[in-house]
Amino acid sequence: MLDATTTDIAFTPAVKAVQEALGSRAQMEVMSTRRGFRTEITPDLAAFLAVQRSFFLASASADGRPYIQHRGGEPGFIEIRDGATIAIPDYPGNRQYITFGNLSENDRVALFFIDYEAKQRIKVWGRARVENIDDKAARTLVIAIEAWDVNCPQHLPDLYTPATVARVTETLQQRIRELEAEVARLSA
Repeated sequence: MLDATTTDIAFTPAVKAVQEALGSRAQMEVMSTRRGFRTEITPDLAAFLAVQRSFFLASASADGRPYIQHRGGEPGFIEIRDGATIAIPDYPGNRQYITFGNLSENDRVALFFIDYEAKQRIKVWGRARVENIDDKAARTLVIAIEAWDVNCPQHLPDLYTPATVARVTETLQQRIRELEAEVARLSA
């Protein structure tokens, strides 16, 4: 679902003032009134999330001190629970628990996904909670999506996974073998 009011999540009065001062407010107002940000997980977003290997998660303390961390796993580690909720397993890390501490006093988060091969970025705003935080069982970060939007792909560098490089390299090596065989046949 598209909702024009969802842009208020990012376009606060201070942001709108800067947009106005720098000349982009009219363009952002048109975008806001025409479509706003999405609020539900669409089939396209679900497909995008299904193949992601990592993202960046931003949280903030009660007094606004920001913190960002990388979260990652094998494709499929992001679970879609319903039309507006995702869940991510909490893999063991450095045990600082800064994000969890922040969430205990401020549940607002932002997620930033970058698919370098597809040249696509998606930003997500939501509210997060931790399941099983007091148990020894596996913890899960559950995020209720408030809004999301596709971000401009401009300036993304070319980065490829080892699997993509291996696939392309094998195709090239196969072609070289074919050409070498053809050269040997023609030389004979």
